[in-house]
Amino acid sequence: MIISSNISLKPYNTFGIEAFAKYFTSIRSVQNIQELLRDATYQNNARLILGGGSNMLLTKNVGAFVIKNDIEGIEVIKETEDHVLVKCAAGEVWHKFVMWCIDRNYGGLENLSLIPGCTGASPMQNIGAYGVEIKDTFYELEAVHAVTGELKTFSKTECEFGYRESVFKHRFKNQFIITSVTFKLSKTPVFHVEYGAIKQELDAMKISELSIKVISQAVINIRSSKLPNPKEIGNAGSFFKNPEVSSEVYNRLKINFPNLVAYPLDNSNYKLAAGWLIEQSGLKGYRKGDAGVHKLQALVLVNYGNASGNEIYDLSTHVLQTVKDKFGIELEREVNII
Repeated sequence: MIISSNISLKPYNTFGIEAFAKYFTSIRSVQNIQELLRDATYQNNARLILGGGSNMLLTKNVGAFVIKNDIEGIEVIKETEDHVLVKCAAGEVWHKFVMWCIDRNYGGLENLSLIPGCTGASPMQNIGAYGVEIKDTFYELEAVHAVTGELKTFSKTECEFGYRESVFKHRFKNQFIITSVTFKLSKTPVFHVEYGAIKQELDAMKISELSIKVISQAVINIRSSKLPNPKEIGNAGSFFKNPEVSSEVYNRLKINFPNLVAYPLDNSNYKLAAGWLIEQSGLKGYRKGDAGVHKLQALVLVNYGNASGNEIYDLSTHVLQTVKDKFGIELEREVNII
């Protein structure tokens, strides 16, 4: 294990922001972590755990010890006639893991195809797309305490999942290093095609028989058509959360904006489409310098080349204020600001 200093993080964040880490190392095993915990440089500095760098915006140099989680490995740990428990190491690329499951006809993650990032970050954010969230198939995770080195197992209940939320974003923030995540997947999957444009895409693909493979391909097609490739245009995917409002607020908005895009929730509230709100605020395709709102998907903020983290952040502030002025709705950033 090599500890380096003053390392550029540009290759390690999907926005392509230039920022430098005070110290940097890569971990590839639980033993690496426990060895690291005994190092004086680690003990005497703040820490930042880095996965795929796909859900963060760097606004300054990182005066901390940056630890890149590169632990790899996928294995089936239990199997029944109907289900399978699959354990995935935290450093595995998420989409690669989803494809691994689909190739074996293990259902449950197909709607989450092509989401950027690593598997270890998926429960932290309770990632979701097209009517499915991680919590729907999550079984447990393992994590090492960042001070004691204890390896702890967290159940679904202990993770306290919410909409793009978990206990690791709040009470246990920076206290644990996730090493693996285990999912309970189905051999006889239930298909989720009602949300978004999946059904329309399946029709366009002329699909006559549903499978997790064709649903995954439909999701890949949709995401590829709307979302910029971070390797070509710097971005972190959806920058804002879809806001939840009461039925009273929804009904009031619906009167003034009949084409309002919203989805009913089980608690009688509604989830509004943040992308629609931003687009209707006239910001789709908006650009200031190299910081912009993507021309095809208003939820995505992009770096066209040399934007700084602060310029992206200032653009997000402009989006928040413009949407609030037009709709009276306060959006919330989904991306972690560092």
